[in-house]
Amino acid sequence: MIEAFTDVADVVRRFDEHDHLLDVGSATAFYLATTLGRPLLLEGEPGVGKTTAAKTLAAVLGAPLVRLQCYEGLTASEALYDWNYQRQLLSIRLAESRGTDISEADLFTDDFLIDRPILHCVRYRGEIPPVLLIDEIDRADDEFEALLLEFLGEASVTVPELGTFVAKTPPIVVLTSNRSRDLHDALRRRCLYHWIDFPEPARAVSIVRRTVPGATAALIDQATRFVSQARELDLDKPPGISETIDWLAALVALGVADLVADEASAGLSALAKTPDDRVVVRDAFADFAGGRSTA
Repeated sequence: MIEAFTDVADVVRRFDEHDHLLDVGSATAFYLATTLGRPLLLEGEPGVGKTTAAKTLAAVLGAPLVRLQCYEGLTASEALYDWNYQRQLLSIRLAESRGTDISEADLFTDDFLIDRPILHCVRYRGEIPPVLLIDEIDRADDEFEALLLEFLGEASVTVPELGTFVAKTPPIVVLTSNRSRDLHDALRRRCLYHWIDFPEPARAVSIVRRTVPGATAALIDQATRFVSQARELDLDKPPGISETIDWLAALVALGVADLVADEASAGLSALAKTPDDRVVVRDAFADFAGGRSTA
């Protein structure tokens, strides 16, 4: 059985034990989702840690993680269930070779059913229910959302040929969205909701310090302040906490201990992910480093 959270502070403490620093708002969202048994929709800019938070939740609870990565064109046969057509064809040929009759009902039985991630979670019979991460739901087509409504609302999946499967113990469901498109109200109504923002500077420093232990305190402080300023620029892809970590790891690998060093700009490719952004970030960094060197 899952060791349930006792309160919001318990969520913060147990995530902290897994080196993940949660703010109170996110901790409250996870506490309510697990306590009330409701799916949780996490939205926020790319790079704020939505996926990492969901993965850490599974680790904290000691639950298996099942991840469904969404993309344009995702279908029910890839997300909910499918039929083993090769095995069905083999059964037809075997029946023909034996001169026996085989009906359509014989071919659409549980023996031929393939559990995809969602049906797998519904039919899961382990002691601890899984955490199902439906990642970047906004990348999937609008129509795909309709396929999720029964599952999100009733923890069930209907297979027309076999009937409705209902989860004995509903999985913990976390959906993430980068808001590349608006999600339908029907999906939102079935979920609790939480917006994850970029961490404030002090918490960003704490997060990075744990993740990149080789970085000096001064370098971490300078880098997080620069990234915070860079997010205010007109960028195609503002850097998130993951990009901050990548940049600091690159600086440590390059032996950079201070942002005013000549080598400090070499790792900016970890922050800027488009040609236009690289120019803007490079110029902003030159001003930032220049201002520090003359301070």
